[in-house]
Amino acid sequence: MDISQARTEFASALRQVCAERGIDAEAVLDTIKAAILAAYRKEANLETTDDLSVQVDAETGELGIFREGANVTPAGFGRIASQTAKQVILQRIREAEKSAVIKEYETRVGSIQSGMIQRFEGGNIIVDLGRAEAFLPREEQSPRERYRLNQRLTFLISEIRQSERGASIIVSRAHPDLVKEIFRREVPEIASGAVEIKGIAREVGGRTKIAVSSKQSGVDPVGSCVGQKGVRVQAVISEIAEERVDVIQFSDDTPKFIAASLAPAKGVLVDIDKETKVAVVTCPVDQLSLAIGREGQNVRLAAKLTGWKIDIKGPRGSEVDVDAIAAGKLSENQNAVVSVEQADNVTS
Repeated sequence: MDISQARTEFASALRQVCAERGIDAEAVLDTIKAAILAAYRKEANLETTDDLSVQVDAETGELGIFREGANVTPAGFGRIASQTAKQVILQRIREAEKSAVIKEYETRVGSIQSGMIQRFEGGNIIVDLGRAEAFLPREEQSPRERYRLNQRLTFLISEIRQSERGASIIVSRAHPDLVKEIFRREVPEIASGAVEIKGIAREVGGRTKIAVSSKQSGVDPVGSCVGQKGVRVQAVISEIAEERVDVIQFSDDTPKFIAASLAPAKGVLVDIDKETKVAVVTCPVDQLSLAIGREGQNVRLAAKLTGWKIDIKGPRGSEVDVDAIAAGKLSENQNAVVSVEQADNVTS
């Protein structure tokens, strides 16, 4: 194949690729010109190319290097220039494809997608999402999970992060919205809008509380999320490494909602102060350890979920060893005063 034929075919390929990939041909030609100048500067061992210009005919593929209108293209430089142009086009194709993928995932931030663990890079994990690679940073990993190569999991697409290396897709296994979106996938009533998720509080690897309400008459929001014999909530739990999940019915009646949020504790009485936004919860002695939870986790999540400061007291309100309560070692003749502030990171 002679050089002129190669150039013509290359120009035709350039137009076809730009059309198929949605790349601007003029932008590619400008990049090709810059690359050809760089190649010529290296070939001719020049300090500068300020007095040079490159002309590329997009129709015929003919190209040349000019100084003050005179063609100074070296003999045999055509093949070097063609190879340089080809590399530039391939690079622009890769950049355009990555840009298109990033734009697609920008519209999917907050949704979930299945992915496969591809490799480990220090504390980070690279996840194959199919069309793109994503990063699972250490801080977005669940401390309860042990990740392995080729393991397939569900991830939350949490953000598109810009860095010196360009844009990266960040996924999460720790974000509360991961649990929310898995419920949306597993519960048709949530997907259809008949049941609404009003709030969620999560301590990753330990426990999640999710508040739901019905927007359609006759639909039980908790029953819909739990499913027959617990099949739906169990599907969610299996997706998050057997993390405990409490499904709670939301109520506009604040004392009722706070009492429900302290499940599995039962028989609690709630008094609220709307001005200070403090709820005083009185528990039967045998329910104190359940209301507080191990290391205070249950009441802490209840405070996050409801947005209220919660004071838990025993029947007579005297103070006891909180660690003993959290460990479930409260004797029948002891009482408790435990105060938990509401958290700012409630997801609703």
